[in-house]
Amino acid sequence: MEKQQEYSLVTEVSGPLMVIQGVKGVAYNEVVRIKTTRGEERIGQVLEVSEDRAVVEVFEGTKGLDTKLTSVRFTGKPLTIGVSEELLGRVFDGVGNPIDDAPPIIPKETRDIEGRPINPFARAYPTDFIETGISSLDGLNTLVRGQKLPIFSGAGLPHNELAAQIARQAKVKGETEKFGVVFCAMGITREEANFFVRDFERTGALERTVLFLNLADDPAIERIIAPKIALTSAEYLAFDRGMHVLVILTDMTNYAEAMREIAAAREEVPGRRGYPGYMYTNLATIYERAGRIEKKKGSITQMPILSMPDDDITHPIPDLTGYITEGQIVLSRSLDHRGIYPPIDVLPCLSRLMAKGIGEGKTRKEHAALSDQLYAAYAEGRDLRDLVAIVGEEALTDRDKKYLKFADEFEAKFIAQRKDENRSIEETLSIGWSLLGLLPRSELKKVEEEDIKRYLKDAEKK
Repeated sequence: MEKQQEYSLVTEVSGPLMVIQGVKGVAYNEVVRIKTTRGEERIGQVLEVSEDRAVVEVFEGTKGLDTKLTSVRFTGKPLTIGVSEELLGRVFDGVGNPIDDAPPIIPKETRDIEGRPINPFARAYPTDFIETGISSLDGLNTLVRGQKLPIFSGAGLPHNELAAQIARQAKVKGETEKFGVVFCAMGITREEANFFVRDFERTGALERTVLFLNLADDPAIERIIAPKIALTSAEYLAFDRGMHVLVILTDMTNYAEAMREIAAAREEVPGRRGYPGYMYTNLATIYERAGRIEKKKGSITQMPILSMPDDDITHPIPDLTGYITEGQIVLSRSLDHRGIYPPIDVLPCLSRLMAKGIGEGKTRKEHAALSDQLYAAYAEGRDLRDLVAIVGEEALTDRDKKYLKFADEFEAKFIAQRKDENRSIEETLSIGWSLLGLLPRSELKKVEEEDIKRYLKDAEKK
């Protein structure tokens, strides 16, 4: 039963916040129904409670609210979302309302969007390979089921295209269980929203996808709510319906900016670069909702995407994200300028759980050694580019020139691929072996001799 008492002692309105005095029995995160002077109803959530005073975040914004005539009713319930398998194939706004001209779903149950943390003792270690069809990920920075692997991008880089491609192509190799995608976009333009919807509809990926789209002109509070609603939906599909769910969150920078905006409205003491001091904890409540649970079929894998302000990887948002998650994928502006897509700079990239998700029975036995050899050769080739800029290519030895050529070919054939190109892991590894054929056999010290004889010869035939 909802509380029937209404309050009209709205004493202050600031940005997305309003302050109500004289309240009793109000709880943190409680849903609030706000009635305007025009008879409209808006939804809010209790952000802070102290004695008889409550601070409320208004989802639709506070524009037009009259402090004297506005009435507020506290429901006594947290913010919830209705969940069922009907979520798949649907498009919602940032607070879970349908925006695809289809009727509302019929929920099997409603759930608190704050979710419940996974008991650490019940967590299963991520060990299963997820194939994205992108060589620079599958070959060198493998995504593992239940992992948190963020993508660090920059303004103007094609992270939206990459996110859509991963959502279309990702699958659990060799598994018969259902695979789904929960795609949550925060603070995007209408053009970007239309791109995602059209892309998923055109490729048929929408059938296995749930889209939550929060637009740039939507209230900031919706950007705080959207990923929680998305993850609550993912938890139902994964742990109740047994699906393997990939959650893509873009752009977490917009999420953090909304957090900073609300903190400023509350006049909180700012932390690094104006962000609230609790940003680490807040981000952790999002990222730690990924994982696997013992004795349950489903899993949640997260790929948060964030655009680094000024391409600064030490900025608080990527910096704190790196502490919480298990690696990072970094997009390169220089690769993008040279027309290479996806512009993934593999050298600063890392997937900390890769070793557990590859190898015999998962990808291929020589995968780890091949990855190490490719990485080492590309790193040396990149170093030689810097040397050429100083002394010229004429000063290089024959060996150095081969590494220089390897770096160019690696970017052109291994990293670069079409936006609609879905490479199997076997294709990715074969491309890697063909590139090693550019180097002297004596330089291949990280791969086994028997693998050189088998796979290098096969690659040379092709």
